[in-house]
Amino acid sequence: MTASSLRLVSNVLCPYTQRAVIQLAEKGIGFERVYIDLADRPAWFAAISPLGKVPVLQVGDAAIFETAVICEFIEDAFPAVPLHPADPLARARSRGLAEFASAVIADVFGFYMAADEAGFEQRRAGLAARFAWLERQLGEGPWFDGARFTLADAAFAPVFRLFDTFDGIADFGILGGLPRLAAYRRALGDRPSVRDAVVPDYAAVFKRYLEQRGSHLSRIMSA
Repeated sequence: MTASSLRLVSNVLCPYTQRAVIQLAEKGIGFERVYIDLADRPAWFAAISPLGKVPVLQVGDAAIFETAVICEFIEDAFPAVPLHPADPLARARSRGLAEFASAVIADVFGFYMAADEAGFEQRRAGLAARFAWLERQLGEGPWFDGARFTLADAAFAPVFRLFDTFDGIADFGILGGLPRLAAYRRALGDRPSVRDAVVPDYAAVFKRYLEQRGSHLSRIMSA
């Protein structure tokens, strides 16, 4: 297998796909990236994604779906630059944090899709509690594993990219008063693999997407 046989299928906004993109960039692995419209899925996509979700990593004639599985495959297939800690306990912690990042992304979706103010506030408070817990997991940094960038960091980078757009709308009091998290967010934003993981107009595309949701946040944006 060669890097040239990798084809990563996604849509433009998918935060889960960014994790694999960052991982491949950190390893220096080239790949082809294909964007689809999830509202108008091409027929060939159904054949490779039984759950109808992105990302999907095509490896030659094979297709791998589910983000965590894709990332584990990349780790196994290209071990020269590992993004898991060597210590078994630290590696388990890193995997757990990556799964926590996936849960936070799901919570963020609930936040910006909340239909009314009560649901929005409930989601906002839940996210604030999530990030307060995360603040306590960070040591001296800059990364969760100290000086070593891992898949846990790759998993959280897309989370903070979403908040770059939220911060331009209003201060929702979710990330305030968390100095370690603020420093961590800055470090992620400065990392080339993170900066280059999305299309150049990602922020504008995401903002338009939010405006069209018909949600409580959409109404805040139009007020």
